Amino acid sequence: MIDASTYSIEIRKGNFEGELCFQARVKEIPYLEEYADTYEEAYALVIDSIEQTAMEMAAMNKAMPAPIESVEDYSGRVTLRLPKTLHAYLSKHADREEVSLNQLLVTALADFRGFDAAHISSRDWYMPDVAVYGSPKGHVERKISKHTNLKVVGAQHYVSAA
Repeated sequence: MIDASTYSIEIRKGNFEGELCFQARVKEIPYLEEYADTYEEAYALVIDSIEQTAMEMAAMNKAMPAPIESVEDYSGRVTLRLPKTLHAYLSKHADREEVSLNQLLVTALADFRGFDAAHISSRDWYMPDVAVYGSPKGHVERKISKHTNLKVVGAQHYVSAA
C-alpha cells in the first residue's frame, strides 16, 4: 500500500466554474483534482483519490507514479572533474561574460533542463558553426554544431564541399 501523504498535494482556494471552494491537485498525477468547501475536506478527498488511483492502477498492472523527492534531500553542492582544456575554455568564457564559472555552469545546466525558459536563453552564448559536407555522390549535408572544437570522425565518408 502507498502512503498518499507523501505525494505533492497543492490546495488552493478559488473560484472554480463559478463556485468559491478549495481545489486539491496532485503534481505527480496531473489529471487528479478534488473540490470541497473546506481545506480539510479537500485534503481528505485527494488523499482518498490517490489511494483509489493506486488500487485501480495495481488492478490494471500499471505502475503508480512515484512521489517526487524532496529537494531538502540534496545539498546543492556537486564536485565536478573536467578536462583541463574544457576547464580553461569555460573559465575564459565566464570571464568574457563577466560571471563566475559556477554561474556559467548553473545557467548552462538550467538551460539544458529548461528551468530558465522565461529568461534570455544561455544558448546565445554559444556561436553555432555550420559545416557543409559533400558526399562522393554529390549529396550535400549541413551539420550545425554548438561546439567549435569538435572534429568530424569518419572523414572517409565526407569530403569538404568548399
